Amino acid sequence: MTDVESIADPTGADGNATHRVVVIGSGFGGLFGTKALRRADVEVTMIAKTTHHLFQPLLYQVATGILSEGEIAPPTREILSSQANARVLLGEVTDIDLEARTVTSQVLGRSTVTSYDSLLVAAGASQSYFGNDQFAEFAPGMKSIDDALELRGRIFGAFELAELGANRGDDVDHLLTFVVVGAGPTGVEMAGQIAELAHRTLRRDFRAINTRHARVILVDAAGQVLPPFGAKLGAKTRTELEKIGVEVMLGAMVTGVDERGLEVKLKDGRVEHISAVTKIWAAGVQANPLGQTLAEQTGAPLDRAGRIGVNPDLTLPGHPEVFVVGDMIALDNLPGVAQVAIQGAKYAAKEIRNRLDGKAPQQPFKYFDKGSMAIISKFNAVAMVGNIRLSGIVAWLMWLVIHLVYLTGFKNRVSALMRWAITFVSNDRSERTTTEQQIFARAALSRLEHGAADLVTDPGAYDAEVAAEVESRRRELEATAEEQARLTDSGARGIRDA
Repeated sequence: MTDVESIADPTGADGNATHRVVVIGSGFGGLFGTKALRRADVEVTMIAKTTHHLFQPLLYQVATGILSEGEIAPPTREILSSQANARVLLGEVTDIDLEARTVTSQVLGRSTVTSYDSLLVAAGASQSYFGNDQFAEFAPGMKSIDDALELRGRIFGAFELAELGANRGDDVDHLLTFVVVGAGPTGVEMAGQIAELAHRTLRRDFRAINTRHARVILVDAAGQVLPPFGAKLGAKTRTELEKIGVEVMLGAMVTGVDERGLEVKLKDGRVEHISAVTKIWAAGVQANPLGQTLAEQTGAPLDRAGRIGVNPDLTLPGHPEVFVVGDMIALDNLPGVAQVAIQGAKYAAKEIRNRLDGKAPQQPFKYFDKGSMAIISKFNAVAMVGNIRLSGIVAWLMWLVIHLVYLTGFKNRVSALMRWAITFVSNDRSERTTTEQQIFARAALSRLEHGAADLVTDPGAYDAEVAAEVESRRRELEATAEEQARLTDSGARGIRDA
């Protein structure tokens, strides 16, 4: 049975009560939207399913041992600790009631209902397997810290298992083959880092295997690498990837994935099987299911990726108090990048402030494109800023500066800069610790009917169980004390029973 707790501002929603803003999500949209309301006369409640703010563009560096998870995922409470009008609640939002203006969230089977006057939905997106969700067990995506740590375990673990197998004389080619599905920025960066890891970082660490013989394959159904960057930069990126040992397989649709490998269907109709234990899925995204919840209540359309159609001011049709930003919206063909979420959240926060101050509405939301970047390898990247196309070390330096600027917290910037210096100068990587738990915990939890909730006891049942245990222990201690006293009083200590 699920416990339900209701949370609301004690002053209520009418009269001169403080305006209540609920923010769903702690990503770029949620965090920047909350911070933009710092000086507003509102009470902000952020509800997020994790306790941290994730700098998702650097997840691949956690997976390949360059950065620690803490450097790209600082605690949300710490970030907002100085913002007096903001509080943070842990929980995954499972329902939004637009009529009642409430948000229901859950954590470990406990439900919380939170009321709002204005709502900012910035729940982001998850990995899309294009209807083949069974692939996720064998090819994790790159959307969370859990994903990155699992992939780190799989990548470094593959080399360890290959060393063991080679010592026994086994064929270990399938262990030394790494396949990245998706040739967008995440896929390119991941493939490049695995290649550098195998060909440079680990080349002296093993005795029975030569890591430089490892295969890194980048697979995509599209006809070029980095399609949003244009044909010229795409071709340049492919050339640079092949120089560092990445095999680029384009026009190849993944049709099957299992524990030992995957199948791809080529444009000419041929089906090719690739034996590989380690697969990484970096192809496609699916908007948060809350988009479906909102669409059912408003009649707003959903696109194929589950993104919801919003008004030009980022509000839902018929519900001007509800703003949706980031990866969840279908508006003007906006890309699913951090800047869209950041700018949209700031726009929504300003609109809320304007309404409270009695000011006129803003002009429709307009996205300012600050450019796109992708790192290929050490000192090599591509960048697209307006009509400018850059590659090589200049683009790499731009990438370095931009990512440092947007990392949250001074200490994280300093720490990340030091880790990058170590990696780029010496080829070493500081974060190579892996455990079996990292690799198998997700699969184990997925086999429980209710996930992690099955591992905790309902509060009522827990209290009854504890009370019974306490009473049993009390009787046991009383009996022991009585027996000790009897032995002393009777002088029976040290005397064997007949």
